[in-house]
Amino acid sequence: MTLYAVGDLQGCLDPLLKLLDRAAFSPSRDCLWLVGDLVNRGPKSLECLRFVRDLGTSAVSVLGNHDLHLLAVAYDVERMKKSDTLQPILDAPDRSELIDWLRGLELVHHDPERDLTMVHAGIPPQWSIAKALRRAAEVQQALRDDACVKPFLDGMYGNQPAKWNKNLKGVERLRVITNYFTRMRFCTADGTLDLVAKEGLGTAPSGFAPWFQHAERKTRGHRLVFGHWAALEGRCDEPDVYALDTGCVWGNAMTLANLDTGELHCHDCKRPADE
Repeated sequence: MTLYAVGDLQGCLDPLLKLLDRAAFSPSRDCLWLVGDLVNRGPKSLECLRFVRDLGTSAVSVLGNHDLHLLAVAYDVERMKKSDTLQPILDAPDRSELIDWLRGLELVHHDPERDLTMVHAGIPPQWSIAKALRRAAEVQQALRDDACVKPFLDGMYGNQPAKWNKNLKGVERLRVITNYFTRMRFCTADGTLDLVAKEGLGTAPSGFAPWFQHAERKTRGHRLVFGHWAALEGRCDEPDVYALDTGCVWGNAMTLANLDTGELHCHDCKRPADE
């Protein structure tokens, strides 16, 4: 089995199909990891969800911030934005099945045999892989609980608390966990978040750095795969850290990585996927 991983789809299915064809991906023998943000802003959000869902056990996806936004809209706790391309999902005959499938996805996925971990945005420097998995499980439990999912989604939005504290409870606790895994770019060594700055490596606010650059990061020595940060253009200058969001939905590129060999396949999204 070959393990592949692809950056944020955001409703761009055709470039993904082109890349999978180029890599001779076969669901019968290979596995595809997706770093989240399957939907939104691109033209085929509904088709992306159906395609990944229908791959079954041959695909593993984590949740991104746009996927959570879709859930919040579906549960009527958030309004759609002008740039959203989610309406076809909400109108689809299999809407309920797709929403339930999304609710069952992880925030952090770990393969112990490969010592390889996937997350949408990142893991804060003060958390080990084991601690990240425990914190992710708290949010996953809330999403999968019919009585908790709507209150969680309703309280999910906001930049505070800006830092993890083990004494946090309720929606504030779940919010900061969610922000780490689905929105983080810059933070301090103790995990204090800046959720405003969104540009490249050299644009960190004073006292902050990209989450993966902190010397004290407890995930050093482990392989990590993430997306979310298109401004990095796939470059993070850290060994064993794979930045896979290369901005397809913005007309840049979609990147598919062979995680066994390190080979990268890129599709230029400025041109049609059939070229």
